[in-house]
Amino acid sequence: MRDQRSPNDVVSLHIAAQPERIYALISDITQMGRWSPETYRTRWLGNASAAVPGARFKGYNRWHWVRWSTTVEIDVADPGRELTFWTVFRGRRKTRWSYAFTPRDGGTDVVETRTRVRKPIPEYTFQRVMMRGHEDSFKRGMLATLQRLKEAAESA
Repeated sequence: MRDQRSPNDVVSLHIAAQPERIYALISDITQMGRWSPETYRTRWLGNASAAVPGARFKGYNRWHWVRWSTTVEIDVADPGRELTFWTVFRGRRKTRWSYAFTPRDGGTDVVETRTRVRKPIPEYTFQRVMMRGHEDSFKRGMLATLQRLKEAAESA
């Protein structure tokens, strides 16, 4: 069941490429480090090797001097339309990241959203003390992700 909360952050960009092309780039989870300024490495978990609902991967992230990893689960994998995944903490969904693709004017409007549904107390405390400004950096990072996707999709 989808969480109906409003996103914390939303960015969009028009890319002069077909939705299927852009989806293929972003759904190749092993390449996420090419797009995201915060995620520097990803790897599939278990037998997963492609973005399908229920597939899980590990994401390795950095923000300034802080490094951490997250377990992530694919929720929606609809080629050319939507890719949505959740970060998971102790078996519970924490943050939803989503990419939606809408064809327009021979290209695609891509919308990326981030929706936080829970923030565990240890993480909240750590971020308040050690990562001030991190929450404010998401929109810039998300836009950088879409700009990097745009460059790759339009150069092919």
